[in-house]
Amino acid sequence: MSLFQQLHPEWKAALSDKKELLDEIESRLFELPFTPSFENILRAYKEPLSKIKVVIFGQDPYPTPGVAQGLAFSVSPDQPTIPASLRNIFKELQSDCDVAPAHNGDLTRWAQQGVFLLNRILTTQPNSSLSHTGFGWEEFTRATAQVLGQRHVVGVFWGNKVQELKIYFDEQLIIESVHPSPLSAYRGFFGSKPFSKVNALLEMQGSTSINW
Repeated sequence: MSLFQQLHPEWKAALSDKKELLDEIESRLFELPFTPSFENILRAYKEPLSKIKVVIFGQDPYPTPGVAQGLAFSVSPDQPTIPASLRNIFKELQSDCDVAPAHNGDLTRWAQQGVFLLNRILTTQPNSSLSHTGFGWEEFTRATAQVLGQRHVVGVFWGNKVQELKIYFDEQLIIESVHPSPLSAYRGFFGSKPFSKVNALLEMQGSTSINW
């Protein structure tokens, strides 16, 4: 099944003008090794657009083969190690909302509640971060951000590489800080309380909060 055909029907309609771009990216991918697996690249887009309440932007997939699963920051439940950035996310979640760290790094439960976990670049070469910069993913995820912003989705922006997408979101619905990576988390991610802020904004919109 092609990449475009993997999109939920609502996403197909919203991004119909990007079908040719996806086809071009797909043809490039099969010339090289990549991660995550083909069927998981667009996993975030398998939930209906109408269900999405908040988007959390990441940078690109975890480069270690078998770790990335198509949802930003998430890893498959059978992974024995939780990546450092995700450990910091769980640490801030515990501080912010008193939620004990999960036993694994699978964030499917968030996606099922309307949290869109979107990397800026959706594939990378195994063991090489950001190697698919310029593949066309930036254009595709920019179009995605435009669609989400038009629907007044709450936008969570962690790190400089994704904050260029803020222009598509309502100013009052933007939550931002440095990236949760070990290199920057202590410079403003810890203590930023993004999870409680998301729920406060959702409640302000009359929407149900996320059970983090």
